Amino acid sequence: MFVSHIDDIEKKILTSDAIKGVTKQVLIGPKEGWEDYVMRRFSLEKGGYAPYHAHPWPHITYVLEGEGILHLDGVDYPISTGSVSYVPSDKIHQIKATPTSHLVFICIVPPRGDV
Repeated sequence: MFVSHIDDIEKKILTSDAIKGVTKQVLIGPKEGWEDYVMRRFSLEKGGYAPYHAHPWPHITYVLEGEGILHLDGVDYPISTGSVSYVPSDKIHQIKATPTSHLVFICIVPPRGDV
């Protein structure tokens, strides 16, 4: 069993040439007893973005707050509070916040996808 609060979970600022203004929290995963998946929370500053990338596992997202764009397989989809998405394996994708809004979302992946 695992019970916690978002404020008590470590925040990791992600940095690279392909990432801007992204903070990650691992909410629940194998360490907390959920062996099959990892639930992460990402916070993007206004205009922040994750890298364009693809990987051999799918993932799902749920937007908690803010506005952004999900680039998926060559198409830009506007996303906002309440948006959900399924990103299949091996599809090029990127999530970014709009220049005027932050973006906070949950992303669930298999453990091998929490890199």
